[in-house]
Amino acid sequence: MLSIGKLSAATGVKVPTIRYYEQISLLPEPKRSGGNQRFYDHKALERLRFIRHSRELGFSLEAIRDLLSLSDNPDQPCAAADAIARAQLAEVESRLARLMALKTELQRMVVQCAGDTISDCRVIEVLSDHAHCLTDHLVGDDALPLAGGSQPLPADAL
Repeated sequence: MLSIGKLSAATGVKVPTIRYYEQISLLPEPKRSGGNQRFYDHKALERLRFIRHSRELGFSLEAIRDLLSLSDNPDQPCAAADAIARAQLAEVESRLARLMALKTELQRMVVQCAGDTISDCRVIEVLSDHAHCLTDHLVGDDALPLAGGSQPLPADAL
């Protein structure tokens, strides 16, 4: 049995994140000592490693919940897990395409900047008026997510 601190050290997942995963039922409630200290078994360790690796691959918490549910029933066909992974792959490919468009636009801005004064700065000019861009950058719900992905996690997650 592992304490929450040892589970954290073994998985690289911070203690508040482990508690968060318990709150949203990705991890089952752990056994408790007489002093109300959490204790985790090997199954919880493996489950948390699965969650962490899934998050590293960009899966949403909802997708992870679905994958965990599937893994809890190992005799069923893997078509649903495959579909979830394919959807994640499509999302990654879409993000890569948007990132490549942004890279191209940023490279063009930097190359065109003469480096003289701000009044002649191409970077400032392009950022001030989207009409100077060659590509249409997605805005609103289709915008590139901020660092950390599209789903909120606790501030100290992973």
